[in-house]
Amino acid sequence: MSTNPVEEFSVGMPRNYLRPCLLLLLAEGTSHGYELLDQVTALGLDRADPGSLYRCLRAMDEEALVHSFWEPSTSGPARRTYALTDEGREWLHAIAGSLAEVSRALDAYHRRYQKLVEQDEHAR
Repeated sequence: MSTNPVEEFSVGMPRNYLRPCLLLLLAEGTSHGYELLDQVTALGLDRADPGSLYRCLRAMDEEALVHSFWEPSTSGPARRTYALTDEGREWLHAIAGSLAEVSRALDAYHRRYQKLVEQDEHAR
């Protein structure tokens, strides 16, 4: 039985990619967990798990990377709102540099792969 190599060898997003995504979104402005869950899809996390998202936010709150507070809602119960701290902003800049290095490595890989594909096409 043949397997799909894309599914079998999928590399996926970097480990713990949710954390830098949340820090970036919170650097753009305060937000509620549900809004953040909706917004991480634009950063490549198609299937973000709500439990993972809230655990990550709670951990970042304990680490003082974000600050959370309860905000009254006009349409229901109060909602926990998250804001980035100064320490969280420093962490965001550090991880952005690390992700830039990963991006350069992936670009180099893709350029070499494209060259190989072009060579294979010319050889036919």
